[in-house]
Amino acid sequence: MTALTTTARVFRTTAIKLALIYLAALTLASGAVLVYLSQNTATVLRDQIVETVDAEISGLADRYRVAGIRGLVAAVDARSRRPGASLYLVTDFAANQLVGNIEELDDRVLAGESGELQRVVYTPLGGGAQRAALVRVFQLSGGFRLLVGRDLQEQQYFRSLLAEAMRFWLFVLAALGLITWVFVSRRVLKRIDAMTATSRRIMSGDLAERLPVEGSGDEFDRLAIGLNAMLTRIESLMQGLKDVSDNIAHDLKTPLTRMRNRLEEALRQDEAGTGSGQEARMVLERAIEDCDGLIRTFDALLRIARVEAGSSGASFAEFDAGTLVQEVAELYAPVVEDAGGVLDCSVDEGLVLSANRELVVQALINLVENALKYARQDEGDAVRVELRGTREGHDIVLVVQDEGPGIADADKERVQQRFVRLEESRSAPGSGLGLSLVAAVARLHGGRLELADGTPGLVARLRLPANRGAGEVAGRG
Repeated sequence: MTALTTTARVFRTTAIKLALIYLAALTLASGAVLVYLSQNTATVLRDQIVETVDAEISGLADRYRVAGIRGLVAAVDARSRRPGASLYLVTDFAANQLVGNIEELDDRVLAGESGELQRVVYTPLGGGAQRAALVRVFQLSGGFRLLVGRDLQEQQYFRSLLAEAMRFWLFVLAALGLITWVFVSRRVLKRIDAMTATSRRIMSGDLAERLPVEGSGDEFDRLAIGLNAMLTRIESLMQGLKDVSDNIAHDLKTPLTRMRNRLEEALRQDEAGTGSGQEARMVLERAIEDCDGLIRTFDALLRIARVEAGSSGASFAEFDAGTLVQEVAELYAPVVEDAGGVLDCSVDEGLVLSANRELVVQALINLVENALKYARQDEGDAVRVELRGTREGHDIVLVVQDEGPGIADADKERVQQRFVRLEESRSAPGSGLGLSLVAAVARLHGGRLELADGTPGLVARLRLPANRGAGEVAGRG
């Protein structure tokens, strides 16, 4: 990449545009301030000169009236010898200089109207370069003229200082602009290029790539951290989609193959004339059972997708979670008894929950059915399931505990994913979607599903926030 291309890219960046706008605004503001100071300072100095000149003319005129021309000449001569910027000149009726500290002056100045403040050019006493001054001429009786003024060299020097300060400030602004350009081109663009390169690798399929984070905590780091979290989530979703696809292919291929083989065998027997109507009916009934299982699997997948999208279609309302737990316990108590076991139920009072009641019921039923499926450690053991509802802080916790083999710590997060079954042979009934739906319901309500060891067995805790508005909870989905 050539230097010209890099420079063009720099000037197209928002940072350099903002920097240039800032420098231009600062330059204009600084110039306006300096012009304002220069003009107002000149006005103040001019006013001071006028006041000083008028005061001295008044004093010298009084001196002339009291002591005459000799007293005036003596006073002007004394003042002319003092160091400073004051100017004095006394002339007679023929414009001859009697006393003063001005060597040469245009005759038209003395011939002008009396009392008018004028800007003149004069040569100081003793010679030298001409200078500018503000003077006022006062006509005295007897044809004498008195000139009092003030040299403007101090004002010109002050203005030159302001001009020099302006030039220096412009140099500082130019240096700031150069530093900004170097910073943007060397640091900002470098980080942007690194992010762009990483983004291209991610778009090419490498989802494990992450944007670089320098640890400075600036806006680029915050942006990179946010995008990296998003990429982690996307990678997790893509991996989950891949796992779901693989599991769907595995779980659905088996019943479809089994169904096809049964139908093919029934057709072959019918063609050979060896089959009976009863056998054909059995084949059709098994095929219907397989179809029902597939439909249930797809219904579960669709429901999980809707719950995770926050569009389950059901409204949120307040209800007593304790009553809900008791209803589920009454529903499944006979089922547990038929399995030769017992279902214990205990609930706290006042468990008011703002949630989707239908989804919470479905989640609790899934946990109970999962507990029933794995309630025994070994064959012959008694089945025991415990169902509880309690409050912990601001949360309501629905607990289902069994005395089965439990789940290893390494698998507690994995079993909440779709189609994950710890029984590798997959010969037991089920699709591996029960806990996935429970976890999705928990996330929809701003809660979570917690799996812990029951020593023995598994403790499944559905933790949901209590007394939250439906809109707020739904927004979390």
